[in-house]
Order: sequence, then C-alpha cells, then structure tokens
Amino acid sequence: MLTPIQQLPQLSYQALDDLPEPVFWFDDQGDFVDVNQHATLHWGYTKEELLELSIFDLNPTMTRDIWDEHWIKKMNDPSTFESKHQKKDGTIFPVDITDNFVTSEGKTYCCAIIRDITERKRADQIARLSDFTVQSAGDAIFWLGLDGSILNVNQEAVTRYGYAKEELIDQTIFMIAREMSAGAFAGIWDRLKNEKRLVFEGEHFTRSGKKISVEVNANYFEFEGQEYTTSIVRDITDRKRKESALRGALLEIRELKEKLEAENNYLNEEIELKNNIGEIITENASYKKVLSQVEQVADTTTTALITGESGTGKELLARAIHQLSQRADRPMIKINCAALPMHMIESELFGHERGAFAGAVHKKIGKFELADQSTLFLDEIGEIPYELQSKLLRVLQEGEFERLGGNDSVHVDTRLIISTNKDLVKEIEAGRFREDLYYRINVFPIETIPLRKRKEDIPLLTQFFCQSIGKRLGKHISDIPQKTIQRLLQYDFPGNVRELENLIERAVITSKGSRLNLVDFNPKQKQQKLKSFVSLEAYQKQYIAEVLQHTNWRVSGNNGASVILGIPPTTLFSKIKKLGIKRSNAVEFD
Repeated sequence: MLTPIQQLPQLSYQALDDLPEPVFWFDDQGDFVDVNQHATLHWGYTKEELLELSIFDLNPTMTRDIWDEHWIKKMNDPSTFESKHQKKDGTIFPVDITDNFVTSEGKTYCCAIIRDITERKRADQIARLSDFTVQSAGDAIFWLGLDGSILNVNQEAVTRYGYAKEELIDQTIFMIAREMSAGAFAGIWDRLKNEKRLVFEGEHFTRSGKKISVEVNANYFEFEGQEYTTSIVRDITDRKRKESALRGALLEIRELKEKLEAENNYLNEEIELKNNIGEIITENASYKKVLSQVEQVADTTTTALITGESGTGKELLARAIHQLSQRADRPMIKINCAALPMHMIESELFGHERGAFAGAVHKKIGKFELADQSTLFLDEIGEIPYELQSKLLRVLQEGEFERLGGNDSVHVDTRLIISTNKDLVKEIEAGRFREDLYYRINVFPIETIPLRKRKEDIPLLTQFFCQSIGKRLGKHISDIPQKTIQRLLQYDFPGNVRELENLIERAVITSKGSRLNLVDFNPKQKQQKLKSFVSLEAYQKQYIAEVLQHTNWRVSGNNGASVILGIPPTTLFSKIKKLGIKRSNAVEFD
C-alpha cells in the first residue's frame, strides 16, 4: 500500500524531498508515515529508522494527552508554534513547527515543516542579554538622531533624569542639555562624524531642575542608511565636587606655601637689618609711664598709635607690644610707608595678582596677608596716599581687602600697631589724612619722649651702644670719660636715640684702645647749625604764604601770586591745599 506521499505525483514528491526544510508526515496517532531527505540529515536517522518512530520519540515533552488535545486544536486552527526535538545523538534543540492537515481516503494526516531555530534562539537570547545589559547599566544611555531627537533610552536614563521613558522618547536632547545650543550640537555631530567617537563634559538638568555634571561618551554609526549616535552619559557631579575640593586644597596649600616663602624672605631680610637695641633702657620716670602703657595694651587686639619725633624708638615700642602679646609666637611684620614709592605702597600692603600691572609676573602676598594671626607695624602712616587710606580703613573695620588686580576678598586677623612723626590733626586740616581713619586708629595713643627730655638716659644708652657696637665691630670700649658724658648731655639730639647711636658708632670706629673718643664733636656748633636750616616743604610753605600776603591773597590775575611764583593758578591752589596754608596762619621760622 502506498503512503500519502507516495501517492503524490512524482514531480511534487521530488520537490518536497528536495525542500531545504525538514518535512514530516504523521497520522493521528503520531506515527511517522514519511519524511523527506533533509529530515534524515538533520535528526541523524535514516529514513527507515524514522519511519519506525513516532512524534513521541522526537519530542521529549510530548505525552499522549497533550498529543490528542494538540491534534484536535491544530486541525481546527493550523498555525506555527515552537517546541523542542531530540536528535539521534540525544541533542535537544528548539524548533518551529508549521502544521498542515490533509485528508486522504477518509483518513487525516499532518504534514509538518519543522525548522531548527537554535541559531535564532541564540540570537534572540544574545539580543535579550544585550538589552538586559543596556537596561541594567549604571550609566544613562541615549540613542539620538541627526537632529538631536531622542530615539531610545535605557532604564538608568529614566531613573536619573526623573522622566518616564515615553516622555523622553521623541523629545530632543536639548530638554536635558538645556545650556547647549543647536549650533553647538551640530558642531559636536560634525566632529563625531569624522572621528567616530568623542568624549566630552557638559551640564545636564533633571526634571526637577537639578543641575548635574556629566561625561558623555558619544559613538557614531550608520544603520539602514540613517545616521545615529549612542551616547553613554555618566554622572560625574561627585567627581567634579571632589576635584573642586582638591583644587581648593591645592590652592590653599599653594597660598600657604607662598605665604610661608614670603614670611621666610621677610625674616631673612629682618635678620640682615641692624637691630642694635636689644632691650629698652631708661631711668626716666615719664618714659617708664610710656612702658606702662605698652604693657597695658600689649595683651589686647586694640590698635596702638605710637607718635613722636623720628629716632625716638617707635619701632622698639611696637616690638615690645608684640613680644608681650599672645601673638608673640609669630613674627611681627613691618612696613615703612615713608621708604616706599607711592605707586608701590598698595602692592606692599595688600599684594597683587599676576598681571595686575606691567611687571607683575607673579602673584605677591602683601604685608597684611603675611601678618595674618600676627602683628603688622605700619611705620609712618602719614605717608600713605589719601586715595589709599579708604582701603586701609576697610581692613581695619571689616578685616578684608582685595589684592591689587584681584576680585576675591581676602580675610585676615591682623593686629595693627601704627606710628607717625607727623601731627595727624594738622594733616586732616590740610586735607592729606582722612578724619574717619584717624579716629579708627587713635584708639590707644602712645607718645614717645624725645631724648632731650630724658637726658638721664644718655649715659646708660652710651654705655649700651659702646658694648653692642664694639662687640659687632670687634672692639672693646670700657672707658667712657666723664667729660665725654658731659659733652653729650649738653646736646639736645634733634635726631634723638638714632642720632646718639650713630654718633657712638663713629666714635667707636675712630677710638684707639679701650677709651671712647668723640672726634670733632662740638654740641654748640651742631645745635647752631641745625637751627639754621628747615625742610624744603616748610620753606616752600613759608615762601608761598609770604607771596600770598604780599598779593593780599590774590591767587590769579595780573597781580596774583601765581604770576609772581611762575606757576598756573590751579597748581598754586593745589599746593595751598597740600601744604595746609590758611589766611589766618602766619608761617615763621626760628
């Protein structure tokens, strides 16, 4: 008896046998009644062996109950479904089965085309694995089109930015990269197209408006004639914060290093300076009261204003205040305002940034910053330019300033000791010193005493200078004649202690042996000579006042003082203000 396949025309049977897909014919009991050549090759059986088998031999999950239900269901609704088959060697593999039912001589048969889908299942598994990996990635991933449209995102992008996936897809990248322009995106795309991969940093925004720093790893590819980019976006906000903190720490270390170097340089300069007075020597009752004031103010943070003539030891008193204070473990910083050119005082006091002015090739730490947590001695404050006094006032009031050429405020805790040999009240009247600054620094005034008013200290100071200077010069002066002391007592020392020190140093150099010899020292001649001269400023003040009195205080015009003096009226007005010349004042010399 012929099988159903054998009953087919020979051409159709040959076509079925040559079909590249395995074909099985079986009856309602599941027994195979025919197979094509490809079925024998794929399952590893001969045709004869397969015809002795049934569906239950190839499908390890099939049971009689399942088969009966399956047969009835598929007869009514033929379709393609997945199952598993087993080869002769025991290998189990996935298959797609397409059932077709035919009836011949009153009996129904099933023609099943069975395909091995192992590769497809493996590809599907890899695809699912890839998708799972992408969705589980710790970085946000965006698939973008040429115009910046968001085509797809992973779960991390949804979680991080706070949008639903549907809200992100079909939007543009500009929804989260709010600070990026279309032109900037086009520029990135052009670079990406040439380089295929770009890594860059930017700023993104979440749905709540939170700004995060991101690192974008963008990759260019083409698919089915279209251009795309896959961008892996990593949140680097924490890294940026740490980098910022590290930069801040490094900046602080660098500034501390610069401050330490500046402090060391300052100390080296101080070591090279002469400081012959190692202690304060006095027998004068008035000067002892001055020292009592020093002790009273030393252990405070109050600004001390030391006034007095040049050479009276104002710096010595300032050092005593510092050494008796709680800041004595740090060096006292000093600056002589009279010894600096006007254009350098601001830089010396407050420092400057690199490029602040021509020649500023490095940042400079100013004296205020150098004296942080210590004491700053401003010697001859009356020489500070008027326009700079407001900045000094701000430091005193608020404890902060900006370096020259800088914008950032520098905060300091600096104790100030100030000295001057000028009458600051008269300087205020002359318009050369700010009144508000004067009242800010005149908290605890200390007035030094000139040497002519403490002559009982001259013998003690002379002996001290002979010892200290002699030790420095390698000489031993032990004999100071009484006549020498008497000669010194006859002189008023307008240069005060500094003049006495210089006089003794010259005498030590010229003295032979152990006896002090004052060569060419005549107190009367020196005092007469000193009374014959005045400062250039005082002389100028007197002369201009005399000319103004002559012109009845007429400044300009044909008979004005400016014509006599040969200077423009504006220049004369400026000098009158600067020198403090007033009509009610009479200027005379001794």
